[in-house]
Amino acid sequence: MKQALIDIGSNSMRLTLYDLEGGKFRVLFKQKYMAGLAGYIENGRLTDEGIQRACSGLWEFHTTLSSLGITNTRVFATASLRNISNSREALYTIEGATGYVIEVISGRDEAAYGYAGALIGLDIARGSFVDIGGASTEVVEYSDGKMLNSASFEVGSLSLFKSCVKKILPGLGSLDRIEQMLREKIDEDPLFQFSKYSPLVCTGGTSRAVFKVGRQFLGLPRDCTTMSREQLDALCQFFHDGGIPTRDLILRIEPERIHTLIPGAMILQHIAHLFDADELIVSKYGVREGYLCQNLLKNEQ
Repeated sequence: MKQALIDIGSNSMRLTLYDLEGGKFRVLFKQKYMAGLAGYIENGRLTDEGIQRACSGLWEFHTTLSSLGITNTRVFATASLRNISNSREALYTIEGATGYVIEVISGRDEAAYGYAGALIGLDIARGSFVDIGGASTEVVEYSDGKMLNSASFEVGSLSLFKSCVKKILPGLGSLDRIEQMLREKIDEDPLFQFSKYSPLVCTGGTSRAVFKVGRQFLGLPRDCTTMSREQLDALCQFFHDGGIPTRDLILRIEPERIHTLIPGAMILQHIAHLFDADELIVSKYGVREGYLCQNLLKNEQ
């Protein structure tokens, strides 16, 4: 059975087409639309222009799926529509304009789906997990293959850029504001107490982009999926130094994320230190695959 999943994120919207058979899945096709919805939030509300951006992404995906003859489609949204004050109004408009029914998943569910997806194919019994989005960051502690604790923090790579950075790349003042925001949003959360859980398994477009740039900067093999915390610190120090070398490296490897990569890397570094993680592992799967396994593969079986 062919099944399409659309994930409406705060930075990017993503379409993935799967082939489901015998309780397993195979990725057939992927498409990305950089909507940047977190950049269209004003006074806690998603603006009309932001709503139209979401509609445009869904229309583009609909055109693709129609050309492929795919009718089985599920759509879910994360912090993009969860953490706004006009969520119901935005949903009504987007659903009416596109014909898609959109499920808004909670931060806790997003963390659970991301954790379940990221660990597919990884034999790691104890550790931590992080998924850095455009407007939220989800973390999980797990041991013996079971979730112990999870949280969703309202801070992401795009929201940090919008609230803390005045130019394209952050200067010293912007870096200080980002670090202060991370302390306020993450360290001072009374509901989550960080402990040592290593390795840190990472998923999401931001983490993958940081690893992609990091491999180039550190001279690691193209297929390398691990990085030590010391290597991440060296990469972030390079970003902090700024200047033309930093700009040119990002533009050469991840030009679409020129404005969000450094804030995203700082979130990743911050989380790695809070978990005292000696090693970071980037997973090729994430929240969409977790959602697929928890909601659709069970029904297919």
